[in-house]
Amino acid sequence: MKVDCSFALEPGNNDRLANLCGQFDENLRQIERRLGVEIENRGHQFKVSGEDVAANTAAAVVQALYDHTAHETIGADSVHLQLRAAESEHNATEAGMPAVAPDEVSIRTRKGLIRGRGPNQRDYLRSIQTHDLSFGIGPAGSGKTYLAVASAVEALEQDHVQRLVLVRPAVEAGERLGFLPGDLAQKVDPYLRPLYDALFEMVGFEKVNKLIERNVIEVAPLAYMRGRTLNGAFIILDEAQNTTVEQMKMFLTRLGFGSTAVVTGDVTQVDLPAGKASGLRDAMEVLADVEGVSFTNFTAHDVVRHDLVQRIVRAYDRRES
Repeated sequence: MKVDCSFALEPGNNDRLANLCGQFDENLRQIERRLGVEIENRGHQFKVSGEDVAANTAAAVVQALYDHTAHETIGADSVHLQLRAAESEHNATEAGMPAVAPDEVSIRTRKGLIRGRGPNQRDYLRSIQTHDLSFGIGPAGSGKTYLAVASAVEALEQDHVQRLVLVRPAVEAGERLGFLPGDLAQKVDPYLRPLYDALFEMVGFEKVNKLIERNVIEVAPLAYMRGRTLNGAFIILDEAQNTTVEQMKMFLTRLGFGSTAVVTGDVTQVDLPAGKASGLRDAMEVLADVEGVSFTNFTAHDVVRHDLVQRIVRAYDRRES
C-alpha cells in the first residue's frame, strides 16, 4: 500500500539541511534509488511517498541523518551505512528481535562517535566491553576488525589498558615467508597492513608511529606471540580462520591479568593446507560453554561495505548451501 509520510526536521538549521541533502540533493536521491521512494522537501518540511515499509524506513533514515549533521559531514558512505542500519533493524524486527538496544554501546575515537549498526554489531561491542575474550565471526565487511580496533583505541585512550597488540597469521597460517623479498619486517608488513590502516584512520598516522616507537602499539605476526604473557593489554587476533588448532591454543593462553582479547575471522575463507583444521572452527566448539567467553556471529545482513559486497556474500552462501 502506498503512503505519504510528512514530517519536519528540527531544530531548523540551513547549514545542517544543506549537509543532509548533499550537492544537488544527491544524498536524498541515493535514498530514493535504494528504497524505491520519492522524497520532496520545502526547507525543513519533508514528504516521502512510496510503499508503506519503504516510505517509513526512508523517513526514519532522513531524520537519523539529520541528527548526525550536528557532528559530521554527510556523504554517500554515511547514507549507505544508515540505510544498512535501517535494514538491519527491519530484519531484527521481522525475526522477533528487539530493534533498539536498551543500553546501546558507542565508542568515541579521533574519527568521532562510532556506534554498532544493527543488533549484531551492538551485541559485539557490548560483549567486548563485558568479556575478557570475545569472538567476532562472519563475512568480510561486517565490521568485525574495525569495531575491535575502535574498542582497543578507546580502551587505550581511557587508560583501561597500557598497550595494544594486534596480531595476524602472516600467510596461509603456516607463515612460510622465505619466498618473499626483504628482511622479516618487510616480509610480514603486507599481511599486517589492514590493521595499520584501521589504526591510522582512528588515531592518525603520526601518533600511531610514535606509539609504535614507544611499544605502546605492537602490530605483529602470530608467530611473535609464542612464549609471551600479555598483561594490561588489548589484544586482537585478526583473520583467525587461518590459524591452526595449535596456534589458536598458543594465542589464547597468552592472555594475562588486566587484558582483553578479541578474535575475528570468517570460517568460510580458510586458506589452510588440505588436512589442517582451522583453529577458529575448533575454538568455536571447545570454548562454546566456557564462562567469560562470548561469540558474536555476523551474517550477510551485517555487511556495511558496498551493496555489491553483500550480494556477493549471499551468492556464495547460496552456492555453498
